Amino acid sequence: MSAAALHALVTGGSRGIGAAIVRRLRADGCRVTILSRTLSSGRQLAATDPEGLHAVAADVADAAQLEQALAQARDRFGPIQVLVNNAGQAESAAFLKMDAALWQRMLDVNLTGPMLCSRAVLPDMLQAGWGRIVNVASTAGQKGYAYVSAYCAAKHGVVGLTRSLALELAAKGITVNAVCPGYADTDIVRESVARVVARTGRSEEAARAEFVKTNPQGRLVAPDEVADAVSWLCGEGAGAVTGQSISVSGGEVM
Repeated sequence: MSAAALHALVTGGSRGIGAAIVRRLRADGCRVTILSRTLSSGRQLAATDPEGLHAVAADVADAAQLEQALAQARDRFGPIQVLVNNAGQAESAAFLKMDAALWQRMLDVNLTGPMLCSRAVLPDMLQAGWGRIVNVASTAGQKGYAYVSAYCAAKHGVVGLTRSLALELAAKGITVNAVCPGYADTDIVRESVARVVARTGRSEEAARAEFVKTNPQGRLVAPDEVADAVSWLCGEGAGAVTGQSISVSGGEVM
């Protein structure tokens, strides 16, 4: 299917990795709906290309809000053929200090969100006999990290969802894959560095080094590098690739 005819929906698309994915898919020729929690943030990016970008707002874990937002997206650009489940949130706590509310927040946005979004767009893809779903998971979906057990559990769930849904849809022209970035140069990591500084008194440089050291290349992953992987998975050339979890982490996970 020609990229120029595709309508892509990117959740959490107003900043960081999500914004990089939006820009890349638009450069590929897709018309892109940016879904974010607040409409103002998505509109700022959409304003850079009013003909090809559109912003809607919803909490990805709220089915009613999603239904309304997707109706607006379809009114603008038609049925959705590409879904990138990028919206996510990371919070840290020692396991015995983690409360049930933190656990639920991590599951809601990181796992329930991709499930609800996938369920909402699948009728469009099934009718077209073609579709691409890409879940932005994390290396936290491929290995464990201390002090983020809820986040890791949710992201492992995303990988499992990816594999199961890929099998259900394999004969229907729809692929389902995950990309798993390591620590990336995004607001989430910058906020995490700031929390480490506030909690431990370390310098920002020392705190940042803790995140970089897990990457054998000794650096943070660039959002555009993740967007490149997503772009490939959304294209015709990746039609035989489904159920995969592709690590974009400088060799941290092999």
